[in-house]
Amino acid sequence: MDARHTFDFLTNPERFMAFSRWAAPLLGVLSAIAAAVGLVLTFLVPEDYQQGDTVRMMFIHIPAASLSLFIYLCLGVASFLALVFRQALADLAAQACAPIGAAYTALALITGSLWGKPMWGAWWVWDARLTSVLVLLLFYLGYMALRGALEDEQKAARAAAILALVGLINLPIVKFSVEWWNTLHQGSSTFMAAKGDGLPAIYAWPAVLMGLAYLGAFGALWLVRIRALVWRRKARSLSLKLAEGAR
Repeated sequence: MDARHTFDFLTNPERFMAFSRWAAPLLGVLSAIAAAVGLVLTFLVPEDYQQGDTVRMMFIHIPAASLSLFIYLCLGVASFLALVFRQALADLAAQACAPIGAAYTALALITGSLWGKPMWGAWWVWDARLTSVLVLLLFYLGYMALRGALEDEQKAARAAAILALVGLINLPIVKFSVEWWNTLHQGSSTFMAAKGDGLPAIYAWPAVLMGLAYLGAFGALWLVRIRALVWRRKARSLSLKLAEGAR
C-alpha cells in the first residue's frame, strides 16, 4: 500500500470517521493514564531549593505552554491545506482545534501568573515571552471570532485561514523570545539534565508524563470535535436536500 492510500484518512471523510472512531477513545484513555501517574509524581517530587513547593506548577504550566504552540502549528498547517488545496476536512480540522488551542494558551497564561507571583513578585510583566503568548491567544480568539462573524461559510473559512497563516509569524517569536530579548522568563529546560543545565530526572519524568497527557488529551478532543463538525455538515447537507425535494 503506497503512502497516498496509507494517509487517505487525512483527506477522506469516511476513512477519517472510521479511523477516529477508535483513535479518539484510545488517546483519551492513554492521556488519562499518563495524567494520573504524572499527577501522583507531581505531588511526590521534593521541593526545589529555590522555588519550594511552587515548582509543582511547572508540570501544569510547561505542557500547556508547549501545546499552545504545537496546536497553533496544527491550525496553521490545516488552514494552509484548506486554503491552497481546498480540502474540506482540513478546514474542519482547523476549525476544531482553535478552541482547544485557546484553552491551552489561556491555561498557560493563568498558571504562568500563579507561578510568576512568588518567583517575580508580580502577577504579570510585559516582557517578550508573556506578551507574545498573549498575542498568540488573541490570534486564536481572532480566528474563532472571524469564523463566527461572517454569514458566508466559505468566505469566513477563507478569511480565518489567512489570519491563521499570518499568526504563524508569532510562533518563532514566542519560542525564541527569551534568547532574543531581556526577559524575566527563564529559558527552556531540557528534560534530562546534561552538563547540569537541564531538569533532574526526578522532575523530568513528571514533566514528560504530563506533556504526554496534554498531547493525548488534545488528540482525543481534536478528533471528537472534527467528528462533530463532519456530522453537522452532513446533517446540514441532508436538510438542504430535503428542503429542495419538498419544493
